[in-house]
Amino acid sequence: MSDPRNILYFLLGIIVVAFIVLGYNFYHAKWQTEGAQINGGPTTAVRAG
Repeated sequence: MSDPRNILYFLLGIIVVAFIVLGYNFYHAKWQTEGAQINGGPTTAVRAG
């Protein structure tokens, strides 16, 4: 049988990762809605020459 401490660490790790992902998504969504968004798409490639 698994050690209960390992299960606790596993669940704690999942919670920490979930908070990081949610925090990143919140931060990204907040800054994306403010100001103008400049999206050049694939045509902004640097030309060699």
